[in-house]
Amino acid sequence: MRLPVTKDAIMQTLNCISPIDGSVFATREVLSVEAAQDAATRARAAQSAWAARPLQERIDLVMAGVAAVGAMNDEIVPELAHMMGRPMRYGGEFGGFNERASHMAAIVKDALADIAVGEDETFLRYIKRVPHGVVFVVAPWNYPYMTAINTLAPALIAGNTVVLKHATQTLLVGERMARAFHAAGVPEDVFQNVFLDHDTTSALIAARAFDFVNFTGSVGGGRAMERAAAGTFTGLGLELGGKDPGYVMEDADLDAAVDTLIDGAMFNSGQCCCGIERIYVHESLFDAFVEKAVAIVQGYRLGNPLDPETTIGPMANVRFANEVRGQIAEALKMGAVAHIATMPGDDGAAYLTPQILTNVSHEMRVMRDESFGPVVGIMPVKDDAAAIALMNDSEFGLTASLWTADLARAQRVGDQIETGTVFLNRADYLDPGLCWTGCKNTGRGGGLSVIGYHNLTRPKSYHLKKVTQ
Repeated sequence: MRLPVTKDAIMQTLNCISPIDGSVFATREVLSVEAAQDAATRARAAQSAWAARPLQERIDLVMAGVAAVGAMNDEIVPELAHMMGRPMRYGGEFGGFNERASHMAAIVKDALADIAVGEDETFLRYIKRVPHGVVFVVAPWNYPYMTAINTLAPALIAGNTVVLKHATQTLLVGERMARAFHAAGVPEDVFQNVFLDHDTTSALIAARAFDFVNFTGSVGGGRAMERAAAGTFTGLGLELGGKDPGYVMEDADLDAAVDTLIDGAMFNSGQCCCGIERIYVHESLFDAFVEKAVAIVQGYRLGNPLDPETTIGPMANVRFANEVRGQIAEALKMGAVAHIATMPGDDGAAYLTPQILTNVSHEMRVMRDESFGPVVGIMPVKDDAAAIALMNDSEFGLTASLWTADLARAQRVGDQIETGTVFLNRADYLDPGLCWTGCKNTGRGGGLSVIGYHNLTRPKSYHLKKVTQ
């Protein structure tokens, strides 16, 4: 594997701009092409010895690494607030981080067990699952620890080595994770954190430096990954955009629906992969739903995430906030109604007033394009058929949240929605026992659960003829 050397790749730096005040919070130099190539080569050289270790030993080392990250939580929480703006009052991500890794550790023996096909006097036949080799993880900034561990833990447990590239907005996360895992005993070449520019990243993928690539990010980023991998036959797992809907039926628990869906729309300043971005409410409950939703959002305190009184912080970057402002402004020009007055903390930059819109339609970008910010449009619907048509009127398909007391009805509706996950009477939660997956422009593949292990390994068949006298 030889990559072209460019001066720009050697000299470039990555800057994490804090949304708190626009200052540079952290800076790291990207690896030169030669150094990037060397990291991939070392990961490949280390893989066979890592895979040869007993499974329980790999589990124990990975879980020790997870615990070491947890021991850093008092440092991690303010660091996250500085890097991406989440208020410190919410305490970081270790609960979900640990839950996901622990579940994957608990199920691995069954998930990767040999599949017995048959044995008789002449033949022994079975299918094993074996690691791909080197797994490249490109992780996003919005939940930087939890999204990374989704692939990191099962990939390492299954016997792969891992190269992690984290988003510039959360520049220090991968570095901190690598430090914790190495301190716990995971060899340095088995799990590496790297700082790469886009060109070097693409060149490594194109040169088949990796055997599997897991990317979480934008649709444009996913297309770049596909272009880089074209012709290499490298496996790709892609979790891309979303425009997740909620549907409140006439028999729903109204208070629970409002509380959960609005929290799903606004938590983390709306920067959640499976955040709620559009809500459809049966016309009989519409006015009451909107009134309760507005009351909740009016109670938020927008401000500095380091302040313990802050309930909603800035968006991670000014350009993200500007996209949301643009969507809202366009919707208002087209007749939408805004229900939340500009909050004192709104600075016209990263600090953005959370907004509820009514009188919206799918002609508006705010109901079609991914917003990934604290805005939600709410529409009345007359029946299930209308709601299903609107929920499916999207280029994305990650999750959908249904609200009804009728389980069978929810299952019928869920069967007709083009989505990766159907929630009933909850939203915005990743259950590690279920496959995290999407359809349409949300991507392909699946993480966590037994299926997550299947995607991080390949089948290998054994057809063994016995020597008989």
